[in-house]
Amino acid sequence: MQYFKKVLLSLSGVLIFFPFVFAQKNADDILGKWMNEDKDAHIEITKRDHKYFGKVVWLKFPIDDETGKPKLDEKNPDETLRSRPALGLEILTNFIFDDGRWEDGKIYDPKKGNTYSCYMKFVEAEKIKIRGFIGLSLLGRTTYWTRVK
Repeated sequence: MQYFKKVLLSLSGVLIFFPFVFAQKNADDILGKWMNEDKDAHIEITKRDHKYFGKVVWLKFPIDDETGKPKLDEKNPDETLRSRPALGLEILTNFIFDDGRWEDGKIYDPKKGNTYSCYMKFVEAEKIKIRGFIGLSLLGRTTYWTRVK
């Protein structure tokens, strides 16, 4: 009987905690500033016309060591865009919120100059998973960003 009480007590604790872990996120919960996994950039996610976008608003090293000038989007495959400053660069575009995640958007990786299909979702209260991919989401790369307080 004692064992049964312990199991019931443990189960009730899990059931009370369960809704908080898997609570449905609201579309605008993603708004704000996020630090990338490398901890060298902050990206601010905003909303325009019911879609979500993100731009670089802080860089740990904003100045190019070689030129002494602000870093540029020098790896962009479009040569006409390589003179754009890295600070202020929009790297997340056109995300829509659907069923607890932000999807159908694109992420631009300025370190490589590549653009990927992407989705984002919360994995913790202040941490999001960002999955960039080409074609199927199984073939891609995942990174985690934390909210800037």
